Amino acid sequence: MKKLVLSFFVFTILFGGCTQRKSTSEHSETVNYIRFMVASDMGRTGVSEQQNIAEIMGRFANENRVDFLAVAGDPIHYRGVQSIYDEEWYLKIESVYTAPSLHAIPWYVVSGNHEYNGSVQAILDYSAVSERWNAPARYFSFTKQIGNSNDECLFVFIDTTPLIDRYRNDPNRSDAGEQDMDAQLQWLDKTLASSDVRWKIVIGHHPVYATTTKSECERTDMQKRVGTIIENHGVDFFIAGHIHNFQHIQPEGSKINHVVNSSASRSRPVHSFEGLVFGNPDPGFSVFTVSANYVEFSMINHEGKIVYTYRLDR
Repeated sequence: MKKLVLSFFVFTILFGGCTQRKSTSEHSETVNYIRFMVASDMGRTGVSEQQNIAEIMGRFANENRVDFLAVAGDPIHYRGVQSIYDEEWYLKIESVYTAPSLHAIPWYVVSGNHEYNGSVQAILDYSAVSERWNAPARYFSFTKQIGNSNDECLFVFIDTTPLIDRYRNDPNRSDAGEQDMDAQLQWLDKTLASSDVRWKIVIGHHPVYATTTKSECERTDMQKRVGTIIENHGVDFFIAGHIHNFQHIQPEGSKINHVVNSSASRSRPVHSFEGLVFGNPDPGFSVFTVSANYVEFSMINHEGKIVYTYRLDR
């Protein structure tokens, strides 16, 4: 418990002197930022650090202004869910993420490869069951005003599993092969091209670049199908999960910061990789702050410690 208290003291220093209650200044007209948390690779009935990470996320959201939670795929390991009535919802989400602060903010959700072991339609339909759960479609976007400024940030959530051939060709992966891959890629291209905002952030489960022992074909498919589109349209950050560790990657010749969020339960080691700026094998979650002049993110581990912070100024 002492580690947890000290860790949130670190939060206080890095996020501008927030007290144990949300400061009155954060509710005033001077708040000129968007702050969101990122979680992925989550549901394991509270085991493998999931319960502890859920409690830290809840405390952070209670003590700091947070606009929403972005769920970058695999909220329910291992087989996804079969329907909105599946007991996995309770065992792996509702009985774990119980903090009132995590019920008070919207969760924007895209599916990962594990949801394609079950019913992705049930992931969408759960939006009508849970007030916090927002999965309006398999892929979607929204633009959010940055505080009270005149600037905006575009958030684009994509469904990466049907964009990767090894899943499309796997008969055990639900309806991945039935999804219109070209339609999604055309939508992504049009959505990014038609937006003239201050910042563009794309979120999906599978990374475009990462160091991992997972099949290389996943990244090559993502690079040729998603990588070119996001490079062409000035995307600032591509946020993913899937690899179960923290990574910040700046590929040579790219202006995009590729961020891999760690698992909110069980994690894996990090290996050396060209373009890897930072890697950490701890489980945890991430926090992003978007202002008109900068985007800053911090990677927070299962002990509540900030293991890495990066700021991009503009």
